[in-house]
Amino acid sequence: MEDRWYTTASGRKVRTARYDKGLRWRARYEDPDGRERSRSFATKVMAEKFLTEIEHSKLAGSYRDPDAGRVSLRKYAEEWVKRYPEDSSRGEQARRQLRLHILPGLGSMQLAQISQRPSAVQSFLNGLPLSAGGASQVGATLSGIFAAALEDGLIVRNPCRSRSVKMPRQPKRDIVPWTSAQISALRSGLPEQWRAVADCGSGLGLRQGEIFGLAVDAVGFLQRRVRVVRQVTHVNGRLWFALPKGDKEREVPLPEWVRLALAAHMEAHPPAEVTLPWNEPRDLKKHGKPVTARLLFTSRQGGAMMHSTFNTTAWRSARNAAGMPEGGLHQLRHFYASAMLAGGVDIKALSKYLGHWDPAVTLRVYAHLMPSAEGRALKAIEAAFAEADGPYTAQEGKTAP
Repeated sequence: MEDRWYTTASGRKVRTARYDKGLRWRARYEDPDGRERSRSFATKVMAEKFLTEIEHSKLAGSYRDPDAGRVSLRKYAEEWVKRYPEDSSRGEQARRQLRLHILPGLGSMQLAQISQRPSAVQSFLNGLPLSAGGASQVGATLSGIFAAALEDGLIVRNPCRSRSVKMPRQPKRDIVPWTSAQISALRSGLPEQWRAVADCGSGLGLRQGEIFGLAVDAVGFLQRRVRVVRQVTHVNGRLWFALPKGDKEREVPLPEWVRLALAAHMEAHPPAEVTLPWNEPRDLKKHGKPVTARLLFTSRQGGAMMHSTFNTTAWRSARNAAGMPEGGLHQLRHFYASAMLAGGVDIKALSKYLGHWDPAVTLRVYAHLMPSAEGRALKAIEAAFAEADGPYTAQEGKTAP
């Protein structure tokens, strides 16, 4: 412990040249690597407490450099976001959130400062000019940054996890699937060369990128199934072939009406060969190995379909003309899921067809669309006696009340 304001000379306490300048007490110690470190405090009690905590953490093996969290959020976040591949849509979203919201609001503060002031996080979240859903996504990214800083030993707690911080929550709304009549009307409003896109969404449950990546060799017309092996994805306006979401290939049943629709589409619009880089090993600088596929759906120029182009030039106008509520092509997957559940397909099978990584995800999204247990029970017992016109006919002299 060092008193920076006084020293002892000839048995007397004498002021030093640093008297009344800066913090008076300096606590000096060796870190676990044997390097001398120090920290200054206003009072002796604070300095002693600090040294006690340091020695305790060294003995417990939980020592953390007290100066580590002095790096700015901006500097740390700019390194943190590099862990995402350049072609990652999640990375693209995180970089946009940093640029527009997180760095302007908190970037100049040190990690340790924010970690010790959860109220600063709450004020930041409350001031975001976003919907509850958008603010929640920004909060999740911020929490991810602090979770990484905590694992790196730069801070002692994640302020986003503090009890006093209330993350914005978007009210949960049950999905209301469109009806078959609505989808039929929307399909009619699409340009003729892309009408079968609607059939792939509502009849196969494919995602938009999977539809645009659907090739001839993936459609088993005789086997009555479709293999979902690729998608067209885009980052910063660049198109790529990639595995389906979650890097998970799958097969889905091919209904007769979809089979006929695809056959008619291919006759009117022959599949076109499209070559795009494959986004493995997920590094744009290496460009990926070129892959060629005969795609069923292409742009008017004969190339791969850009999601945004299809949405603005075809989907929205068809949806508006049909008087449909807001919603993207993903609404067709919701219709597919609701039709499958209504038909008695179990959650595990539906999860496989949709390409969900866990049936729990499917259940969480679509549980409200499942037939009620009471309804299934009535249907089962009524079907059991359907051929005999009910149990009472089997008892002579009795009729149903």
